[in-house]
Amino acid sequence: MLRRRFIAAGASASALASFGVRAQQVTRLLVGATPGGGTDIVARALAQELTTRLGHQFIVDNRPGAAGNIAALAVAKAPTDGSTLLLSYTSHAINASLYSNLPFDPQKDFTPLAGIASLPAILIARPTLQANDVRELIALAKREPGKLNVAIAGMGSANHLAGEMLKRDAGIDIMGVPYKGTGPAIADVVAGQIDLAFAGVATVQQLVKAKRLKALGVTSEKRLAAFPDVPAVAEVLPGYAYSSWYGLFGPAQMPAPLVARIADAARAALGSELMRERFRDEGLVPMGTGPDEFGAFVRSEITRWGKVVAATGAKPE
Repeated sequence: MLRRRFIAAGASASALASFGVRAQQVTRLLVGATPGGGTDIVARALAQELTTRLGHQFIVDNRPGAAGNIAALAVAKAPTDGSTLLLSYTSHAINASLYSNLPFDPQKDFTPLAGIASLPAILIARPTLQANDVRELIALAKREPGKLNVAIAGMGSANHLAGEMLKRDAGIDIMGVPYKGTGPAIADVVAGQIDLAFAGVATVQQLVKAKRLKALGVTSEKRLAAFPDVPAVAEVLPGYAYSSWYGLFGPAQMPAPLVARIADAARAALGSELMRERFRDEGLVPMGTGPDEFGAFVRSEITRWGKVVAATGAKPE
């Protein structure tokens, strides 16, 4: 464990009571990403709902950097009284294998509270690329090995590994170009300076509809309702499928009643009109899983992405 835990039965009861009755208490919801991105949007909508449902203020505290590890470390070291929580994303599972010397254990140092949402990605291309779907892209890349490039919006991110999986499974050589964020990466694809990128559906939906980007394939197992004419990559490369996800965590060893209270509130929040509208706008799929199910999911994701990291040789920098 990262730190000494000063928790006895009486302290657990005290923490729960404190959480429930202190009207002036503020819970910081840490986010390992910059304001305005997908994780931040989800966190702010969730914080608003939890403020209403739990009777005290939740504020979003952005701690970007190191693929979410800065925010995660702060929560791993936090008190277990519910005053500091983490809204994390797929990198929480990826980092377990990507980084060889993490200052925390992605499983043992956290309490999984609730699965919030998942988000498939879409493979987009500059409008002038001589390929209109994944099959044509693979053929083009094999004719011209090493000529095409793909933007990497965050080394070690899920979208980075999606590109590595595509190269591995299709047997193609495409050069990765690192970017500090999805926005600059997409802007360069639109401008024709970069050939390809993976991005969340909501991020590029309007650009695709305006024909400023081409949509070559989606990373979900099946085609998406928003893009019925865009094939799933799995139609060409069977077994290729992934979605990013967002989930709520606390420090390890939180009192069980407190865990249940926060988890129930988070799951109930997903049914609110605010959350439904926000998720609809962002192309998110609600998860709504509780601590046990979400914990099992995170464990399976750590195993899954560990195999991808090992197979692709992905590095954080």
